[in-house]
Amino acid sequence: MNESDVFRALSDPTRRAVLDRLTAGEKNATELREGLEISQPAISQHIAVLRGAGLIKEARAGRHVNYSVNPDGLRPLFDWLTRYRGFWPDRVERLKTLLKEMDQ
Repeated sequence: MNESDVFRALSDPTRRAVLDRLTAGEKNATELREGLEISQPAISQHIAVLRGAGLIKEARAGRHVNYSVNPDGLRPLFDWLTRYRGFWPDRVERLKTLLKEMDQ
């Protein structure tokens, strides 16, 4: 997967909510849908997008399917952020300088 797939998957608030729910542990589709005002087919589509982006994985036990976070799925996002990390310290220092100047 690449960062575009991850960003696309995480651009939807429902998918972000599903991923957040999975940080508490493994859940099935019905548990993931609880409290969300969406249909079972809609949650299945959101799960498919998250799986396709490599953000979640599934474990099958007979007819039952449980989903969990795939930590490696966030790697493209971390790699993308790392490329820009070098810009942050300089910008933070410039902001501090500007704020000090504004206070004087």
